[in-house]
Amino acid sequence: MFAAINSAVLLGAQGHCVTVEAHIGMGIPGFTVVGLPDEACRESRDRVRAALLSSDFPWPNRRVTINLAGASVRKGGASLDLAIAIALLVAQEEVAASVVGELAFLAELGLDGSLRSTPGTAPLVASVSGKSVVVAAACAHEALIASPVNVFGENTLRDVVACLRGQQQWSPATTANCGEQVETVPDLADVCGQPWARRALEVAAAGHHNLFLIGPPGAGKSMLARRLPGLLPRLGPNEAFEVAMVHSAASQAGNMRTASDVPPFRAPHHSASLAAIIGGGTTAMRPGEVSLASHGVLFLDELGEFPPSVLDALRQPLEDGVVHVARARHSVTMPARFLLVAATNPCPCANSAPGACICSHADIRRYQRRFSGPFLDRFDLRVAVEAPSPSTLVDTVRGESTIQVAARVERARSIAISRQGHANAQLSVDELDVHAHLSSSARLVLMGELEASRLTGRGYHRVRRVARTLADLDAHDDELTEDHVREALLMRVALRNPLHA
Repeated sequence: MFAAINSAVLLGAQGHCVTVEAHIGMGIPGFTVVGLPDEACRESRDRVRAALLSSDFPWPNRRVTINLAGASVRKGGASLDLAIAIALLVAQEEVAASVVGELAFLAELGLDGSLRSTPGTAPLVASVSGKSVVVAAACAHEALIASPVNVFGENTLRDVVACLRGQQQWSPATTANCGEQVETVPDLADVCGQPWARRALEVAAAGHHNLFLIGPPGAGKSMLARRLPGLLPRLGPNEAFEVAMVHSAASQAGNMRTASDVPPFRAPHHSASLAAIIGGGTTAMRPGEVSLASHGVLFLDELGEFPPSVLDALRQPLEDGVVHVARARHSVTMPARFLLVAATNPCPCANSAPGACICSHADIRRYQRRFSGPFLDRFDLRVAVEAPSPSTLVDTVRGESTIQVAARVERARSIAISRQGHANAQLSVDELDVHAHLSSSARLVLMGELEASRLTGRGYHRVRRVARTLADLDAHDDELTEDHVREALLMRVALRNPLHA
């Protein structure tokens, strides 16, 4: 007695099709799962047995072998439970094999026969495109992100079998039972003063430039960073779909029923591990914060508290836009094209008033040694954020709103896209020579910075990219002027004592 059922497993942020094969034969009663299962897959024996018996279905008291094909992909999680149960019922001729050929089953089973949601429902459903998919009713709204049609959400194993036998109708998943999807972003008008930092925020959004904010506690660094997603252009359909897949794989889709066009914002705590930031794990390869922030903002507050190994691990994703996680048995590639915003105090004591700093030069060097030079070089913008004056804090005059600034950002980004097809931060060296010509005076300014060793080769190119963004914000499509270059240099302050050197 044999049966084969369609299902899928999650690896990284992608689903992989799996055929669950069940064979019931002669021999000493037993239950074996083969095909590179992890511990959760092997434990399915007990969950499936209890679910079948609780639902008044027979359990085969014979030699049972479950093969998870193809065997080259490691299988993890409990998403195969329902497929294993249906395979056993088909093998025992409780359900006709002809009715399951165009169906895929993705759900965990409770001991009482209930269907439970599994991590990564959306990418799992996407991997079995072309087939109708049966999932738990609790995550049917998430499945709709990947496949708006042919998704059935059921509550129990008994309901699934009744539908397969034609005793009742399937329950198509709809958005009617999902709560309203409302996303709001903080308004930039809430920020008091800080004209220079606001300008840097606008430039970062327009050119997708990484931003480093240096200032004392309470200056508004976190407040500024949290308002950056509202300035970024809305996500396109492909970007929004990719973001939804990653968040579903990390079990953070929430009540999402459609792919949101709002750029994500992630702010991990400085105690987060390397695997939590980059992604991976020992058995379950799951997306990290760099992938969850893809097409959005990754904010690292209190940067000096992050382990240097974690910060240096960000260098490859920042350059490539993807992160490669390799383990002995398998490797995955996950999206990681994020805009990095970091915030730190200028020194350990964080006293911003002139002459109030009590840190020695050795203390400051030790504090800032946690940031390697190659890592700092990845920031196009390094801006000092001073503490606002008392008069600014009590002033009732509000600054420009997010809507006003976002309109300028959208215009500048549109200019860049129409000119070279991507944001200015992604301009290659060859493209800089084509799209970011320097005037003679601007060239002399940069030559002086290079000769004084205040710029590296990478920094030189990053200053030109920022200057190109400043020109786009001014709707200036000609060669870069000296003013654009000098303003770009002003947004690249030295890390040591940027406020009161």
